[in-house]
Amino acid sequence: MIALKKILVPTDFGEAADAALDYARALARNFGASVDVLHVAEDASARMFAGEVYVAVPPTMQQDIEAAAVKQLEQRLVDNDPKPLVMRRVVVASNAPALTIVNYAKESNIDLIVMGTHGRGAMAHLFVGSVAERVVRLAGCPVLVVRHPEHEFVLPDTLAVAARA
Repeated sequence: MIALKKILVPTDFGEAADAALDYARALARNFGASVDVLHVAEDASARMFAGEVYVAVPPTMQQDIEAAAVKQLEQRLVDNDPKPLVMRRVVVASNAPALTIVNYAKESNIDLIVMGTHGRGAMAHLFVGSVAERVVRLAGCPVLVVRHPEHEFVLPDTLAVAARA
């Protein structure tokens, strides 16, 4: 038997992450799970330029980055369902998103990570790599990677009702 109690959705606020959130919501409803939505915000204070030179960052800059992220999370997590899901909004400042996601999942006892991927081309993947790929390699729990756009099996409620008719 599969028991999912806590699902994690890392988001960069892109379309692939939004598709992953749809999957996580559907899974959470089916399993009675809660959903943590995590955005790894850039840590502006740790940014280096030219390899060794640190640039002074205004103290409010990090607060502004994180406040903007919280606002975007709020917009994406509106739930009009009569029985709303338990959803936790989390913003963590880091410049290592894959490690931050994996560490958060471990510390929070996450049962499943659902995340989007952009499906970059071979050359871009060779040079940039993939946060999703690193999370799959490092995570201590299962990871469902949602490629967008692709064949979707989570349908909006109106399409699901029409399909059953």
